[in-house]
Amino acid sequence: MNTTDIKNRIVNAKALDFGVIFNQSIELFKKVWVQGLVTLLLNLVLAIPVIMVVYIPLLFFGFMNALTFENGYDTHDSTSMGVVFGLVFIVVYIFLIVAMSSIAFGLKAAFYRICKLKDLEQIGKEDYFYFFKKPYLSKTIKLGASFAGIAILATMLCVLPLIYVIIPLSFSVVVYAFNPELSVSEIITLSFELGNKKWLISFGLIFMTGVLAWIVGFLMCGFGVYVTKSFSHLPVYLIYKDVIGFDDESDQMRRIEQLSTF
Repeated sequence: MNTTDIKNRIVNAKALDFGVIFNQSIELFKKVWVQGLVTLLLNLVLAIPVIMVVYIPLLFFGFMNALTFENGYDTHDSTSMGVVFGLVFIVVYIFLIVAMSSIAFGLKAAFYRICKLKDLEQIGKEDYFYFFKKPYLSKTIKLGASFAGIAILATMLCVLPLIYVIIPLSFSVVVYAFNPELSVSEIITLSFELGNKKWLISFGLIFMTGVLAWIVGFLMCGFGVYVTKSFSHLPVYLIYKDVIGFDDESDQMRRIEQLSTF
């Protein structure tokens, strides 16, 4: 499916029923709650080495900076060390944001592929690392960085714009999941077009499923939040399914064969 086809489907999208999609989310959650929990746990596990990589240089420079003051070095040396520490902190912090965003983006996109398998009762491998393989890794990183950059920029603009962009950003994951051959700019553009078209119902569904997931998870002794969290991700998949839909099997096989040649 090319960009023109997707745009046409978005423009000509039918009206969606809030109640129907909400009920479909509940039914789909019954099928994928285990996979959603696995995705979340993988995200936490992969975050540990990234955090360690970040904090080791920060601890090192922090120790060196403290040692400088203890040895009574002059102000110029102390200032230089402080500037170096600040630069290292900025670089490391940017790396942390991009790495964490890319990990979450890739795992969530793979989760949506698994949702499709369970939803349509298709036979396929539950590959949680699908978008970290060679044909997709660089694009996953770029999209993760773009996701984080747009979210940070929206937050800096008095937070309110974040409420708007969170919907298109949510769609960027599912658009990528089922159209990985598109460029980064095309994925982001289509995500904003779909988000604009279905913003209100998307926001309402994400908000309601998020609140319900938190309440039910809290009643399950706190840990249940990890189990129910994926429930809030399902409306985005179902809206994409109703508005854009999926390629037929022959198109999917042809696309996989093309990507496997890279």
